Amino acid sequence: MSTNASPLPPPTQLWKDLSSERRLGAAAVFWQDDGAMPEQAEAIALIAQRIKFRARSVMTMPAEKKTRHLATLAGLTEAVAARLLVAYHLDQQRPMMGRFLDLLGIAHEDGLIGEEAFPTPPSERLKEAAAALAAEFPPEDVSRYFVTLVWQDPEHWAPLVELR
Repeated sequence: MSTNASPLPPPTQLWKDLSSERRLGAAAVFWQDDGAMPEQAEAIALIAQRIKFRARSVMTMPAEKKTRHLATLAGLTEAVAARLLVAYHLDQQRPMMGRFLDLLGIAHEDGLIGEEAFPTPPSERLKEAAAALAAEFPPEDVSRYFVTLVWQDPEHWAPLVELR
């Protein structure tokens, strides 16, 4: 790895590393996310380009067909891949997300932190919570979750880079 490279794998790599089953589940949730409209528009354009259809035709495809195309699409942008990873975690990793926040003492609803601001957890507390989480869940899932958190909110979660 070059010295200028980020110590974290990019969202596109994390996405590629998921099983096809997990990608399908996340892609299905992605299309239902009203907050992902910019990334959905980008994904529609990428799918249209790949299958040589007009974007409007892709937009009107059944959700299942768009899901299959998106789950197997090579050449995703980092923004789309990052949003897909969020969808993956919300769909398939809620218990782990909730457990981590419980271990940190951060209020949440089913693994989601509310709109209110929260302080960055102290490094020692993060280290203890990360170790406990890794003992309860598959290490590759924990690592993927931590990297996703850092990409989403480096201000709060940057110390997790060292703990993954």
